Amino acid sequence: MNTEPSSNRIIVGVDGSEYSSAALRWAGRMSERLDTPLEVITCVGMPDLFFSSRMETGMTKFSGELEESARQLVEQALDRAFDTDRPENVGITVRFGAPAKVLVEESRNARLLIVGRHGEGGFLGQAIGSVSRACAAHSQCPVLLVGQND
Repeated sequence: MNTEPSSNRIIVGVDGSEYSSAALRWAGRMSERLDTPLEVITCVGMPDLFFSSRMETGMTKFSGELEESARQLVEQALDRAFDTDRPENVGITVRFGAPAKVLVEESRNARLLIVGRHGEGGFLGQAIGSVSRACAAHSQCPVLLVGQND
């Protein structure tokens, strides 16, 4: 892990779940306390990317629709997390790709990565989900894992 962040931003992974709304609330507080911009990153998964990349040229609007749907999901999560008190320095990025891979890549240029930890009953009753586990193991900056009620 790098000790000196190459960018002064906090990134937070959002998938639309209550876990990501809790992560957003933490990210908003950290962004305010550290006087650091906040970037919300959401991902359109690989199967969607594979499908849209194989479509005819005239049908590529589908990938734009996927991106717009993902952006709306982020807006809803931001509304749940902050209601009318949304931080001013929030950016939204939609990336195509596997969420864990994208967030780890983005962590190279971040001061802090915040993700919801999911887990608690999924595959083998794991305490954290696969994305949060990969981020904690491979991130290039400090990682804060947030539970649903944190």
